[in-house]
Amino acid sequence: MNLETKWLEDFIVLAATRSFSQAAAKRFVTQPAFSRRIRSLEAMLGLTLVDRSCTPIELTESGRLFLVTARSLVEQLGEVVRHLHNLEGQRGEVLSIAAAHSLTLGFFPEWIARLRREGLPLTTRLVATNVGEAVHSLREGACDLILAYYDPDAALQMDPEIFPSLHLGATSMLPVCAVNETGAPLFDLDAGQSVPLLAYSAGAFLGRSVNLLLRQRALRSTTVYETAMADSLKSMALQGMGVAWVPRLSVTAELARGELAICGGEHWQIPLEIRLYRCALVRKAAVRLLWRKLETGEPARA
Repeated sequence: MNLETKWLEDFIVLAATRSFSQAAAKRFVTQPAFSRRIRSLEAMLGLTLVDRSCTPIELTESGRLFLVTARSLVEQLGEVVRHLHNLEGQRGEVLSIAAAHSLTLGFFPEWIARLRREGLPLTTRLVATNVGEAVHSLREGACDLILAYYDPDAALQMDPEIFPSLHLGATSMLPVCAVNETGAPLFDLDAGQSVPLLAYSAGAFLGRSVNLLLRQRALRSTTVYETAMADSLKSMALQGMGVAWVPRLSVTAELARGELAICGGEHWQIPLEIRLYRCALVRKAAVRLLWRKLETGEPARA
């Protein structure tokens, strides 16, 4: 039986909200994707769990009975994971950190190395992921910390009393493109001409920031490539495919070597804040030690 844990968690949230749209928002996925996951669960079980003919939705008799099992399975799995973490902690605690992809290479290595040089003996496990999955992991106890760009939308869904955060640094999103034979940018955002846009996929936090700027500045553009990964956009920009907005810390080396160039004035740049999040309900000693160090030390800069 190929049963995915996330389907069970989806079903539990759907039962609580009785709304596909609300449940999808809480699970940080689009409504069509969420609906597909519920249908996959039903197909795997060979049962209809949800009566979609009424609003708000209702669980079928099978759905109500299965809900008890789903809750039990998710709770038991969570208990086992927490127990294993405790056993691992007795041998020397490992901090599990979920981080935005661009921060795993451009920020995390220097930041963690500095902390170790300053006498903080951390053992870490880093997982690159998107913001939605990271928030879910923190809520479920699957990770200890989140390293991410500050997202006001995500912050609204995380109670700061339960999920406090610390400012770690500041950087910015830069519009970059490849250069011509003379080293000048292939495109100029201030020239008033339409440019090929290397865009973020719908729902990506960095993409929301870029789209807001483009609307405010009324940039003429045509999307020629789309992805959720900043590093993939950078790769396409290096091939001369168009203009991409990527975090400065992701393109420092390429800018220094002259392989990429900033193709617009400072008014085309987007400020970003880097934050670290934890769950106040978790009493892991290594987390408390790190938090005290960061609260009394100087913030890292990107």
